[in-house]
Amino acid sequence: MLAFYCDHFVLPLPEGHRFPMSKYRLLRERVAGLAGISLREPAAVSEAELRRAHTADYVARAVAGELTRAEVRRIGFPWSPEMIERSRRSAGATWAAAWAALEAGVAVNLAGGTHHAFADRGEGFCVFNDAAVAARTLQAAGRVGRVLVVDTDVHQGNGTAAIFRDDPTVFTFSLHGARNFPFHKEISDLDLELPDASGDAEYLEALDRGLATSLAWARWERAELAIWVSGADPFVGDTLGRLAVSKAGLAERDVRVLRALRSAGLAVVVVMAGGYAADVADTVDIHCQTVKTALDFFTPP
Repeated sequence: MLAFYCDHFVLPLPEGHRFPMSKYRLLRERVAGLAGISLREPAAVSEAELRRAHTADYVARAVAGELTRAEVRRIGFPWSPEMIERSRRSAGATWAAAWAALEAGVAVNLAGGTHHAFADRGEGFCVFNDAAVAARTLQAAGRVGRVLVVDTDVHQGNGTAAIFRDDPTVFTFSLHGARNFPFHKEISDLDLELPDASGDAEYLEALDRGLATSLAWARWERAELAIWVSGADPFVGDTLGRLAVSKAGLAERDVRVLRALRSAGLAVVVVMAGGYAADVADTVDIHCQTVKTALDFFTPP
């Protein structure tokens, strides 16, 4: 199974910055030891490809370093050429993984899941929306017609919902914490919100309901591809999560999502999304388990 990584494009972050960038390097090191995994470094997406999901003005100003202070503050990273390069390669990894998944059933981006990026702005550690760029680029190439986005990160995929709001070719399902960021929610095709401290039983029950509705759409519309924004942050030990899902509960989530999507005949690209556990090793454990589970559903071409 192909896994794409861009962890060596390190962002120059201020001392004490809360985003755990080390998780990407640690995850790649763990995944590199798994039998059946082939690691690939992705190419950066072009500005033309970014414009399939983002406005020309936003792309041009982001690349040139002309975002306002307020826009940069909303993203949460200080602007740098490295930030743009990494964001473009992360989107490139999701695009490449999607192409690979269409051939082999499943592929993984060891980063990605930048679901808070809107067409005209970034926010919440997200510069460009990798799922939207990948879906629109594949559609423009005639490779797919209908795409399902399943988002189980603890934070609503607000940027993804907004980008695809009036697009009947993409169905967006987000399972997230009701009282968590973003505090103004967008409208996905299907939003299921969970109260604080929801545990395994509540989480998995809502997941099953959401998957049933999402797959009904996918079958009716004959969708070819699913992009799964997985997320490690529903974990009980996550500092930004507010839910109480165990590692075992998240491992069961992984099985249920991948089994449902593959049983419906969908190619699946898996992206990691958020994870902010007090101990970064817990986040890496959860992401690595997701990759291991994806391996079980990989079909060699």
